[in-house]
Amino acid sequence: MAHLISTSCSVSVPSRSQFCSKEQSFVGAKVSFASFSSRICGLPSKKLIHRQDRSQRVCTIHATTLPLTEEGGDGYCGWATALHLSKKGYEVAIVDNLVRRNFDQQLGLDSLTPIVSIHNRIRRWKSITGKTIELYIGDVCDFEFLSETFKSFEPTAVVHFGEQRSAPYSMIDRSRAVYTQHNNVIGTINVLFAIKEYSEECHLVKLGTMGEYGTPNIDIEEGYITINHNGRSDTLPYPKQASSFYHLSKVHDSNNIAFTCKAWGIRATDLNQGVVYGVRTDETDMHEELYNRFDYDGVFGTALNRFCVQAAVGHPLTVYGKGGQTRGYLDIRDTVQCVELAIANPAQQGEFRVFNQFTEQFSVNELAALVTKAGAKLGIDVKTISVPNPRVEAEEHYYNAKHTKLIELGLQPHLLSDSLLDSVLNVAVKFKDRVDTKQIMPSVSWKKIGVKPKTIAA
Repeated sequence: MAHLISTSCSVSVPSRSQFCSKEQSFVGAKVSFASFSSRICGLPSKKLIHRQDRSQRVCTIHATTLPLTEEGGDGYCGWATALHLSKKGYEVAIVDNLVRRNFDQQLGLDSLTPIVSIHNRIRRWKSITGKTIELYIGDVCDFEFLSETFKSFEPTAVVHFGEQRSAPYSMIDRSRAVYTQHNNVIGTINVLFAIKEYSEECHLVKLGTMGEYGTPNIDIEEGYITINHNGRSDTLPYPKQASSFYHLSKVHDSNNIAFTCKAWGIRATDLNQGVVYGVRTDETDMHEELYNRFDYDGVFGTALNRFCVQAAVGHPLTVYGKGGQTRGYLDIRDTVQCVELAIANPAQQGEFRVFNQFTEQFSVNELAALVTKAGAKLGIDVKTISVPNPRVEAEEHYYNAKHTKLIELGLQPHLLSDSLLDSVLNVAVKFKDRVDTKQIMPSVSWKKIGVKPKTIAA
């Protein structure tokens, strides 16, 4: 049986005994999801321990109350992943400092879907499935805490979701830019040192972002590119063109992980994820207290989710600038599937593996057209407006990114069909009375970021 620890920094750690041979994957796993601050416990990590080698146990990582992690075991991707892995036979522990909920309070935001406390979420999951998810409240940027967690849990895999994940949030003001970089970069370094010191065979599964690549005028490869220059050839890391302090933190993470794989022999998989949409998974649909969060505001909401909410309340779809910005997208159900595949097929010792984690590419204008069509089927008259782009980015560009490695491992994508879009729109319609329309328009400008702390206007 394998143990998985998940922190709010999105770290999954399988136990040492998971790796019985190069070909053999784990039979089962214990998973612990936690917030990632200064310790590995704060990251959603997974411990994988082969059942024949040791009994199941849960390891949790505690973290301090520093505002370090936003997307961990209690977050959008982390919660869905924790339930999915628990259902698959992992024993899960969530380590989270719950700072994501604090961000909502600070900025006057709220999830479209009502979400109960993490304690009630976990109790409901056990009452339905009989499976226990342990909870440890703490911060992974606290290395002392992280160390104790590693020593007690002996993880074999860590899924690292525990990072501040919003580009707009990182561009509000100086303090949030610094917070984002400190939380994300230091937290990841702490995890790397914990693996080196306490669990050398541990596989790090790190949630990266397609935003590291930017929008180059050539095809985007999966992590590496072969270059011929002055008669010589080499395969090098694909050039990075980050477009916010958040995306820059991810670039720093990738460089630090690549270095430690080379220097210390760490095994790591970097999941460069595209834009995630949707809210439902098989597990979160089991009870209303298991609902995932659904962000629609201009700080944390992603494009398709925001458009569906705007359509539901009769607000014109807010296309930034020309609307030609093209990105990779994937369903939340594919996010959890990709993490599971990465854990089941670990990187080799010393290998820094990069997967581009998305299933389809759309421009903002294409998304708006799809939502308009889906709205018409439901009797909703959807309008579209162009608003000044708050970001500094190309609004018309070439974009062709490769994404074959996860497919080769067995990913079965949930593509954005009419029925799926109808489902997301129906969720938005169901909870439209919870929408705060004052939060729909963009409120953070890349060019107006300043020194003084800002509060988003109510």
